[in-house]
Amino acid sequence: MPATSPPKIAYLLKMFPRFSETFILSEILELERAGVDVRIFSLKEPNDGRAHADVANVKADITYMPQLDLTHFRSWIEPHWQVFRWNPKLYTRIALRTLKRRRWGAFKRFLQAGYIAPKLQQEGITHVHAHFASSATSVSHYLHQLMGMSYSFTAHAKDIYIDTVAPEVLIRKMDHARFVVTVSDYNEAHLAKLSPDASINRIYNGLDLTQFSPNGQHPDEVPMILAVGRLVEKKGFDVLIRACAMLRDRNIAFQSYIVGAGSEQSALQKLIRKFDLEPYVHLSGPMPREELIKLYPRASVFVAPCVIGADGNRDGLPTVLIEAMALGVPVISTPVTGIPELVRHDETGQLVAPNDADELAFAIGRSLEQREHSLEMAEAGRHLVAEQFDLQRNVAHLRQLFEETRTPA
Repeated sequence: MPATSPPKIAYLLKMFPRFSETFILSEILELERAGVDVRIFSLKEPNDGRAHADVANVKADITYMPQLDLTHFRSWIEPHWQVFRWNPKLYTRIALRTLKRRRWGAFKRFLQAGYIAPKLQQEGITHVHAHFASSATSVSHYLHQLMGMSYSFTAHAKDIYIDTVAPEVLIRKMDHARFVVTVSDYNEAHLAKLSPDASINRIYNGLDLTQFSPNGQHPDEVPMILAVGRLVEKKGFDVLIRACAMLRDRNIAFQSYIVGAGSEQSALQKLIRKFDLEPYVHLSGPMPREELIKLYPRASVFVAPCVIGADGNRDGLPTVLIEAMALGVPVISTPVTGIPELVRHDETGQLVAPNDADELAFAIGRSLEQREHSLEMAEAGRHLVAEQFDLQRNVAHLRQLFEETRTPA
């Protein structure tokens, strides 16, 4: 039988491109490379003010939602009128049910779904996939109700663990989804407890291993301690700064660079000043992936001191850890959510307790002093990434799930 063409997939995202979400960018590029016809719908215009070079390689058309204000009122009326005419009773029932919830957020998602629905129909989209189980998946769920569109979503961490997540809402989204993807075994077990009947698939965020190919370690003469991520509570960079103060007091030579931007920048800068660490610890600002690839091999150790925030927010499995390990850099992290699936203590890296600056300082000192052992673990980590975090192999699994949406559930 002749091969069938791949399905047309709409990617529904809160914001695209987003500087911190390289895993979504990589996934879309790999799907396109594999021949999948992708369309992107973004609920918000990008506001990062910067982008990775790979964004220019995305072929998919991108549709941005107009703002919900009087200026753009007419642009919302026409598509909703089309959806209403498809099935007036169904549209009215869903609209009234949404209004009864008395939540602007819910009605906003309903409006966004009505705006998108005619475009999906016109372009022959067969399935919608959302990233994060929050706003984008809410819109996908409304599309399912309004037009019977099948949908799936990828759950990460904040979207399933933060205190404001209502379990009953998450369960409803899972139960109506054609399938659910999540990024770690830890997450899969958590979601399976919530909805035992949902189709949950663990697919690790992958890397393009041709792009992240080790070209030899060439660490700086003064050992570099590297950390990368948004400057927010769950990244635990305050713990790293406190650990650096201990290393300085022990007369261990180092330079620490924290690459990223975020709401905690001012507080972290104050902490650096408090410990007189200005000569040792540097907040370097955000950096595109193509520059990070050059920076990683200069590091003697990569640190991801992740913690669970006061509101339950946490990391799933940080892409930067996978990147560092793919390039052969020794790593230190914490056993938060899925991280131990990647960083296996004393095998592929070191794990320390969250929020324990003394233990982190000891692990960093050990990594710098026991260089041979650190490089052995780094080599084991590189092999693990090649085995389980290969972008091409992992996205092939996702594509197969998309192919299966063609058949009735």
